[in-house]
Amino acid sequence: MSVKIVLVAACALVDADGRVLLAQRPQGKSMAGLWEFPGGKVEPGETPEQSLIRELREELAIDVKEACLAPLTFASHSYPDFHLLMPLFVCRRWDGTVTALEGQELVWVKPNRLRDYDMPPADMPLVSHLMALL
Repeated sequence: MSVKIVLVAACALVDADGRVLLAQRPQGKSMAGLWEFPGGKVEPGETPEQSLIRELREELAIDVKEACLAPLTFASHSYPDFHLLMPLFVCRRWDGTVTALEGQELVWVKPNRLRDYDMPPADMPLVSHLMALL
């Protein structure tokens, strides 16, 4: 039995007040309406860090330097038709103003309130690591 592995990089952007950015998955995407850490699929030839730099620019209009991406933990989760492997990075410094370029809702959340938001199953285990860090 062959399992399709999908590599997705995610980023916990942390602002000066210690809040974490969540983005709501837009209508028309799988798991629409759920809240997640920004990021996206790692394309062939990209490292997870390069993928995040590209995705954060495309989705949120911010520029992140690779040195500002600190690996924290990862999720490994089986969905019915693929297995998701998702490294989570923490970023506290970026250039630009966070702006929703893809029409997604954005919210800054205190770490102890992250569990108040419905998340995809792969994102939920990451919350306790963030709470421990912040």
